[in-house]
Amino acid sequence: MLGIDWRKTAIAFTAGFGGALIGVYVGLPAGSLLGSTFAVTVAAMMGLRPSVPPFLRDVGFCVIAVSLGSGVTPDILSELARWPLSLAMLALAMLSVIFVCTQILRRMFGADATAALLATSPGALSYTLALADDRGADVRFVMVLQSLRLLLITLLLPPLIGYAEGGTDIAQRGDAAHIGYGAATILLVATFVLGTLMTRLRVPAPIIMTGLVLSGIAHGAGLVSGRLADPVTFLGFTIIGTVIGARFAGISRAELKRLGMAGLVSTSVAVSISIAFAWVVSLMLSLPFGQVWVSFAPGGVEGMSSMALALGYDPVYVAVHHVFRILMLIMMLPILIGLIGKRIL
Repeated sequence: MLGIDWRKTAIAFTAGFGGALIGVYVGLPAGSLLGSTFAVTVAAMMGLRPSVPPFLRDVGFCVIAVSLGSGVTPDILSELARWPLSLAMLALAMLSVIFVCTQILRRMFGADATAALLATSPGALSYTLALADDRGADVRFVMVLQSLRLLLITLLLPPLIGYAEGGTDIAQRGDAAHIGYGAATILLVATFVLGTLMTRLRVPAPIIMTGLVLSGIAHGAGLVSGRLADPVTFLGFTIIGTVIGARFAGISRAELKRLGMAGLVSTSVAVSISIAFAWVVSLMLSLPFGQVWVSFAPGGVEGMSSMALALGYDPVYVAVHHVFRILMLIMMLPILIGLIGKRIL
């Protein structure tokens, strides 16, 4: 707990919980997630420099991860048989987003090829920034555009899905029984401990993966049933929203304005591509369009998994797709950067 700036942490969570409560009160879809994200982003833009300590960030990830596993049922194997085609389409959508948006940033906004590629990578933020630093790309450019992408998708996805699905009350879906607080505590502590170990082994999205597996096994085996209690999920969503908003701390308004148009254009194109692929997959597999879109949306795994839970979609389907996306990016990005170096891209 040493090294924590308690003032910045207090600012972050005062804004985060205040925004979350307002979001829930006014009835926003995914209200705690959207409300906290917006409020903390405003605090960051005001120069208050909100910050979330890694320990508290990981607590939020644990809540989301355990919640994801609640979607596992004994008949999940029959559902998995339908997903290979969906995952293949996701890979194609990712490549399309990277190629098209990289060309837009290079030709319309004069970005360096490597920086443009990494700025349009649909996920794996920390890994992308590490690659940018290692390859001598403009890290600030990559960070601002990636952060704008996460913010815009987090804020705009729920209302857009509601409009696309004809105004369905998506915030009320998926009412289920609650896990007891004792069992929930065991799952959360186990996820935190094992997820921390996986972090040291550099496993992608370690806490999300760990919690999904542990909670999924417990639900699939019938040891527990239901989702985490509402106050616990509210806490998890609020922390994740606070983490997303705090990423804008230290970014000046002038710099945000300079790169804002590039971020808006590239994010709009990326979202449009994901919509097209999601629509095709939803028709092919007879799945809810919103569920597939959240799975294909180029957002962060934690944020999009939180979104799936808040909107009542199948959390396992969404989590598997976003973890697959991260694994694909980890494998593909060094190869694509190499192709740029050889002037093939």
